[in-house]
This record gives sequence, structure tokens and C-alpha cells, in this order.
Amino acid sequence: MQRKEKHALFWGLGQLSVMSGIVIWFIGDRILSEAVRIPLCATLLSAGMIGYWSGTKFFLGELHRYQIRLILPAGLLISIISSVVWVEYPDLLAPGSALILGLMMLWCGQRLINNKNRYRLLGITLILRGGFNVLTSVTLGPELYLIWFIGTTILKTLSMLGLIYAVQDEIQQRYARTIDSLSNGFLIRDRRGYVMVANERCARLLGFNAPADLIGRHVSELLPGLTRQMADQYFSHFLTEGVQFPIVDTTILTLHNGNKLPVEMLGSPYEARGRLYCLVQLLDISERKKKDDQLYQAARIDPVTGYFNRHALSKRLEEEVAKAASSVCECAVLFIDLDKFKRVNDSFGHAAGDELLRQCARRLHGVLRPQDVLARFGGDEFIVILPGLPIGTSEQTASDCATGIIATMADSFSLSHHAIGVSASVGIACYPSHGSDSDTLIRNADIAMYEAKKAGRGEMRFFNDAMNAAAKDALVIDGALRGAIEAGEFHLVYQAITDAHTGKLTKVEALLRWNSALLGAVQPDRFIPVAEDSGMIVELGTWVLNEACRQVGQWKAGALGEITISINVSAWQLADPRFVELVRQALAANGLAPRQLELELTERVLIDDGGQVQAVLAQLRALGVSISLDDFGTGYSSLSYLTQFHLNTLKIDRAFVMDIEHSERSNNLVHAIIAMGHSLGLQLVAEGVETAGQAAILEKMGCHYLQGYHISRPIPAEELLVFADGLLDRPHVDNFAI
Repeated sequence: MQRKEKHALFWGLGQLSVMSGIVIWFIGDRILSEAVRIPLCATLLSAGMIGYWSGTKFFLGELHRYQIRLILPAGLLISIISSVVWVEYPDLLAPGSALILGLMMLWCGQRLINNKNRYRLLGITLILRGGFNVLTSVTLGPELYLIWFIGTTILKTLSMLGLIYAVQDEIQQRYARTIDSLSNGFLIRDRRGYVMVANERCARLLGFNAPADLIGRHVSELLPGLTRQMADQYFSHFLTEGVQFPIVDTTILTLHNGNKLPVEMLGSPYEARGRLYCLVQLLDISERKKKDDQLYQAARIDPVTGYFNRHALSKRLEEEVAKAASSVCECAVLFIDLDKFKRVNDSFGHAAGDELLRQCARRLHGVLRPQDVLARFGGDEFIVILPGLPIGTSEQTASDCATGIIATMADSFSLSHHAIGVSASVGIACYPSHGSDSDTLIRNADIAMYEAKKAGRGEMRFFNDAMNAAAKDALVIDGALRGAIEAGEFHLVYQAITDAHTGKLTKVEALLRWNSALLGAVQPDRFIPVAEDSGMIVELGTWVLNEACRQVGQWKAGALGEITISINVSAWQLADPRFVELVRQALAANGLAPRQLELELTERVLIDDGGQVQAVLAQLRALGVSISLDDFGTGYSSLSYLTQFHLNTLKIDRAFVMDIEHSERSNNLVHAIIAMGHSLGLQLVAEGVETAGQAAILEKMGCHYLQGYHISRPIPAEELLVFADGLLDRPHVDNFAI
């Protein structure tokens, strides 16, 4: 039994004892002797007083443990004293008991009035009853017994009703306080949909001031979007067998003020007096929904650009492919990579890089149709989906879109008060010709994008099967490359570069060769691009640098003496902050002068990261290392680099050399290149010299050095020594044609 119900038990026992005492007093003389009747009445009177006293104290929360322990001794003492007095003076029993009981009632009434304002009426009733008992104790005679009995019965009935009301009100108040203290909304509705009980939280959630505004009203009156049919349908769940409770529903309620309230409703059946009710808890999940929305955004939206991320893109592409399959149409995927984005991050920081990504995303979105999808795939890569294209139009639509993307990226971007230029390489794959699922389309568009990057900046390429074969080959090579250095699978061969006038061996170019244990001999044009894409070119380049310098150190101690060695350097190596120090260490470790090392760069290296390259080349020039521009004349803006970069050597591409004997145009072009090189104070090396006639023409034009199969094929280091010895016995280059 709960603590608050015990006062009712005490009061009930007290009233029962008093009434029993009255009955025994009036009719007990017929069946009991005075010696028994008087002590029994005294005991019942004592029990009645203790019941009222302890019930009132308990109701007020003032009954303590030590008082409870004294109740029985005190009651026994009162009973003994009363019995002794009333046995001696029987006439005092009726007025005495009425006086004692009246005083107790007065005390109880006064305590209730002072401490429980809600029970003032009960307190007044007890005071009236107590006053009546005190009054009758003075005036009570045999002739007034009937009047006294009627009056006291009425007052007892009123006091009992008051006690019952006090108990019920206390229970109801505690119940109301309990449900009002709940952090969730709480209501009980009947089968018809009328609200029987509601708490404060429920009223506030639904936009009302108090629970009274809800009680007695149909639930459809509380929410504009709720109908009686919907309310009946919800209640029907509680009549269905096998349903697990509570029934949990998540919905968004529309309130009378127009606000939207996301809630979780927990419904459970509730039976009272044989009737089924529905008990519903309303949980405000606004914060949870807000967090869920944020998680949803984080899971689908790229935080930098605000467009779809990789995960959302994959889901959306799956949907578009499914739509295309069901509606017999096509779609296209454009894989976009920003050229030279790394330079922006390295030069201006990641914050500037993020701003550039945002600007690029806005430009990309500007050239798309409303139904097209843009996503950041990762890093500086974007993907565009062109959905719902009519049969046979996907390639043309994708080509037009890619052209627009390349064009919009051609304009410079304003970033950190600088005009920054980046371009875009675009790979395209179309459904169904280039793939029948989302993963295949993305992979093939990615492969096509890398082919576009190989072709140069600002290019686009459509996927084809040959690209797929090349991509698979690249994967095999990439796997075989890892660990190849440690396995000793690489070696260098050396191609002689001789003085065009004297025929003397002055330079050699170190060329990397790979004999894979898995693939056999792999040509450089197969594994070098793969190494560059994977970043392994840095490790390979470092190995070539150290091995070439080691070999030159051995030659220096032998018959060749001082000779210059030329090695190819990639953009990845120049971007490595350790590169200049690696060069310095390789020279020092092998006792070489810096002038004995020449680094060959392609125009692509200068194009990709001009600012970074310029800074590194300045450090290398300060070190004393020579810089050579390889394949001169095959790039995009070669002449500008002759003034922008301080070079030592130009290597004329073999494409111009091979026709100088038979093509006046090629002859004139090579002559112009050599003349320009002389005017700029550059050393000139002609590549691809394959005949004595070519050698003679180049020497006559003033070319400084010759390299090609006419001079020597790439050969191992030990064979180069034999070749050098043979040069000592060879005639002058003027007699090469003989």
C-alpha cells in the first residue's frame, strides 16, 4: 500500500471503533455485564481517538516512527484509565467519551484547516462534529439520546464523506501530478475518440493552454489534419489480435497555429471498468529529427561544395540506370578532374583549395540542365549524371555538356586576390553502351578521364574497350611494381651522347629498364605512366638518381674520366620537398661535381606546375646542376618556357630530326631551332640520329651533341666502356658518312 493511502485506513479504523463503541454502549447491556461492557467501550473509544489522531498526522506527513511505537502503549493507558473511572462512575461514560472524542475531532479539524486548504470543508465538518460532541457531553441526558444520536449520525456521515473525498482527491492530485511531471505528452482516449485524460505536456505540445482544453473533445478537433475515420482506424489496431504493444508511430502533426510538430507516438491499450481505452504518449522528436536531418545531410551532401557526395551519387545513379532500363532511354556519366588543383592547395593552403572547389562546383552547376545531377566524387573530382536521354542521343548530349564544362573552366578563378587558372579533364561513359550498372559506368568514365589527362589539359574522351584493356594492364603493372625495387628487378642502360664536331663521348643518358619476375621485360612506356599515376615514380626516380650517380662515380675512377650523366625527372619528383637534398646527397656520396649531373624535364612538367618547378629549378641551378628540356618543339607553348625557365640544354625531338635529309620543311625547322638555341646561349642535343647523313647535316647546322642509334643504342655500363674505347680509334665525325 502506498504511503498516502494509510491515512484512509487509520481514519476508517477510528470511525469503525467509535461506531462500534456506540453500538455496544446502547445494546451491550442486554448481552454483556457492566464489568465487560465498560472496559470494551473504553478500549474502542481509545482506538477511535488513536485512529483519528494517527490518520490526521499521517495525512499531514507528520507521523514519525517513534510516535508509531508509542501508539499501542498510549492507547492501552487511555483504555485502563477510562475503564477505571467509568467503572467507578458509570454515569460519566457517555458524556466523558463524547467530550474526549469531541476534543479529538476539534484538534483534527483545526489541523486540517491550517495545513490543507484544499480540505477546509473536511476540517470544518470535523470541528462541527467535535463541537457537537463537546456540547452534548455537558447537556446530554437520557431524554436527549435520540436527538444526539441523529445529530451525531448526520455529522459522522458528513465527516465520512469528507474523509472519502479527501482520500480520492489526494489520489487524483497525485495521479495528476505524476502524469504532469512526465516529460512526454500523455492522453487517454476512448473508443469513440474523445479525450478522457491529458497532461500539461500534451496540452503544450498540441498548442493548448491546459489539459482542460483537451478533455472531453474529440481528437479530430485537436488537430486540423486528423479525421474521425483516421482516429477510428488508429483505435482498431488495439482490437487486432497478435499486435505487439506499444504501437510505435512516427509522424509530423500539423497544429492549429500552422506549425509542424514531429512526434513519436507510443500507443498501449488501457482497460477501466470493462471498457477499452487507448493510452498514447507523445514524444517531441524535433531535436532528434533535426539531428537525423543533419546526419542525412552529412551522409549525402558534400560539406565543402553543398552538392551530392560520393555515397548519394552512387544511389542516385542506380536509380537513374533503373529508370533508363524501365523507360527505354539512356543516361550518361561525366567524370571530371581538375588539372593543377594540387598546386593551388600547396601554394595557397587547403582553405583556398576548398574555395576553389566551391567556385568550380557553381560553374559546373551553371552549365547543367535542371534535371542533371552534380556530385563531388572526392578530392578534385566531380561527376555529372545526364539522365533520361532519348535513345541515340546520349553521346552527343554528353559531348555538348563536356564542351561546356571545359569552356567554363577555361576562365580564371579569383582566389586570395589572385587570378588562378585550372582546367578540367572529362571522361564520359554512356548507358547502356559503356556499362549496364552504376559502378561500371563510374569506373569506365574514370578510365576515360585518365585518357583525357594523358592527351593534355582541357580534353574530353569517351570510354572504349581499348581503354578498359589498358586499365586492366595498368592494374597488373601497378601490383607488380610494388616490391620490384627491393627485388632488384630494375637496372639502368646508358645511351651515349657525343660531341657533334669531335665525336668525343661527353654525356650519357641513363634509361630505366624493368625485368619483372611476373611479367618479364616491361617497356618503359607501359610502366612509367602507371608509376606516375600511383606516385611510385618518386621512389623509382630516387633509385635512378642514386644508381646513375654511383655508376658515374665508378667511371670517373676508371678510363672514362669526367662525364656528364643525364636522367629524366618527373613532376612528382620536383614536387617532393626532399628532392633538392636527395640530389645533393647523391652527388656528395659518389664524389661528383654538380656539373656532371643533368636533369631532363618535359614540357608537361613545366605546364603542370610552373611556379613550383621554377622554385625548385632555382635551387638546383644554385647547386650547379644542369637543366635540360627534353622533346623540345612537341609541346604547347615551348618558346615561352625558354624565357620563363633558365635552361642549359635543349633536346631536339626525334620527330624533327628523322626527316631533315628529305624534307626541306623539317630541315628549315631544325635549323631555326638550332639558331634560336645559339642566340639564347643554350646547348643543343639532337635526338633520334639514325644515319650518318643526319649527323653530318646537324653538325653543319651547329648542333652541339648527337644522340641516337647511329651513335649507339642504349647499352649496359660495362659495354659503354668498350664503346668509349672504340671511339678513340674512330675517324672524325666529318667522315661518318663514308
